[in-house]
Amino acid sequence: MGLSRRSLLAAGGALGATAATAHPARAVPPDRGAGHRRVRTGFERLAADGYALLSGQRVGVVTNPTGVTADARHLVDVMHADERVDLVAVFGPEHGFRGTAQAGGSEGRYDDPATGLPVYDTYLKSGRPLADVFAASGVDTVVFDIQDVGARFYTYIWTLYDCMEAAALAGKRFVVLDRPNPVTGRAALGPVLDRAFATFVGREPVAQAHGMTVAELALLFNGEFLDEPVALETVRMTGWRRTDFFDATGLPWVPPSPNMPTPETALVYSGTCLFEGTNLSEGRGTTRPFELLGAEGVDHRWAEAANALGLPGVRFREAYFAPVFSKFQGRTVGGVQLHVHDREAFDPVRTGIGLLVTARRTWSGFAWRPDHWIDRLTGSARVRTLIDAGADTAEVVGAWQADLDVFRAVRRGYLLYR
Repeated sequence: MGLSRRSLLAAGGALGATAATAHPARAVPPDRGAGHRRVRTGFERLAADGYALLSGQRVGVVTNPTGVTADARHLVDVMHADERVDLVAVFGPEHGFRGTAQAGGSEGRYDDPATGLPVYDTYLKSGRPLADVFAASGVDTVVFDIQDVGARFYTYIWTLYDCMEAAALAGKRFVVLDRPNPVTGRAALGPVLDRAFATFVGREPVAQAHGMTVAELALLFNGEFLDEPVALETVRMTGWRRTDFFDATGLPWVPPSPNMPTPETALVYSGTCLFEGTNLSEGRGTTRPFELLGAEGVDHRWAEAANALGLPGVRFREAYFAPVFSKFQGRTVGGVQLHVHDREAFDPVRTGIGLLVTARRTWSGFAWRPDHWIDRLTGSARVRTLIDAGADTAEVVGAWQADLDVFRAVRRGYLLYR
């Protein structure tokens, strides 16, 4: 699978250690006075401590519209107004710092009108070019605070990876402020990426639904994948449990990207985003992206076949919709809508595979994108070739179990919460 397996070198050894002690990073311990909200984010804890972790440092923040406080103020605005922080730069990922760009876009270099801070574009930058951006900004410490959604192909976790790598090259400290995984951190699911298929939607051998928080991923990246580990510190949340969905946190949901409007979108995304690799609409341009799937010529037979699979926690409704942008813009298409009725039992990745299998069998027009983007999303050619060979859902899911077992074992050594 390509993992370095640093944490597997001694059987029964390092896997039982906590990330804070087993790897070159200092994690801020959880506080004991969690206040009236059950979950306090890493930023809230950093601020409550008077920003002591950033004292004497020129600070730059990698963030987007999700970097908010519990009362929905943006952390950049809060830090800029606080004399205890020397905030000198902001770094924007895909969609931009203030979130004005659609998928595959960014905001470029500009000065933020609200604060006057210089905003640098990180999108599609990595390695030495990104290290040069950090060097030019004059920061001593790079802080990361972005809400993830739990899927390997959601690009913000690779922005995290690229920024960690670049900060190491530039000799900068790196601080990750943790936020909840909105679809829980119970388990890792799905195929594990083969490095031969690495892109910005997956750079390293991580499961399709990783079941980790961004601070846990940062520790994993530092301990397993980065050739030169960064001087990493993490600020943990308090009050979050691995079984918590986002609605249990008491935190405001801010769409991390334009087509991730609700936590319910995030719940299905790690499975149904696979339809980006096909000629079917994944629901972009509708009010239910990734919950509505379809194409011209698809009819009731797909929903019937999908329901016949008996997939846990979900039902499928025959649906018709007309996207206002993206695939089939302005044209009415047929397909399915997912209705998750038991999110505890729901397996998004297995569901996505089941939908691919049944779509191919019930619609003669089914096709993969010519560039085989599905291979980038699933992390290898295996899913595509098995489905093309007529494999059923169980056969496709079974094919990745050995790699997934290895990833789960490595992952265990980096988990910060119970």
